[in-house]
Amino acid sequence: MPFGTQSITARRDTGGSAMKTLPYFCRGEVVKGFGRGSKELGIPTANFAEKIVDRLPADISTGIYYGWGQVGNGEVYKMVMSIGWNPFYKNTKKSMETHIIHDFHEDFYGEILSIVIAGYIRPEKSFTSLDALISAIHSDIEEAKKRLELPEFQALRDRFFCSPSHTIMNGH
Repeated sequence: MPFGTQSITARRDTGGSAMKTLPYFCRGEVVKGFGRGSKELGIPTANFAEKIVDRLPADISTGIYYGWGQVGNGEVYKMVMSIGWNPFYKNTKKSMETHIIHDFHEDFYGEILSIVIAGYIRPEKSFTSLDALISAIHSDIEEAKKRLELPEFQALRDRFFCSPSHTIMNGH
């Protein structure tokens, strides 16, 4: 189990399965991504390096996840994350793109991003238009905000980010 003696089972959306057991903790440097988040979508994302993506557990499905994120030693915020190939853009590399639900005034490339994936929203899919993609992302963000208000996810944030021992978990 990722921490202590408790585990939270992923809340599953119909049409796909997530990791068998969540939460999953990950930490790594923020690197430049495809450059679409802020510019094209108006939804900035922090991207993990390929080596972090390559270390994801074999049982993780591509799709949209939610959880908690922290840049450096800063505040802990709600986040939503896309893991996969981004079919709308026909990516050839798998990516982990994290949208921290907070307005940052500066980019934070090179900073360490720590995240805990708490649950699964939906599988990834393609969209017929850029507007449809943007609309779906905004819906995912609202869904993440609602789910992360549940007491078990508030407690999860506290266990991973507010405990005195910042133990590295899941090999990161």
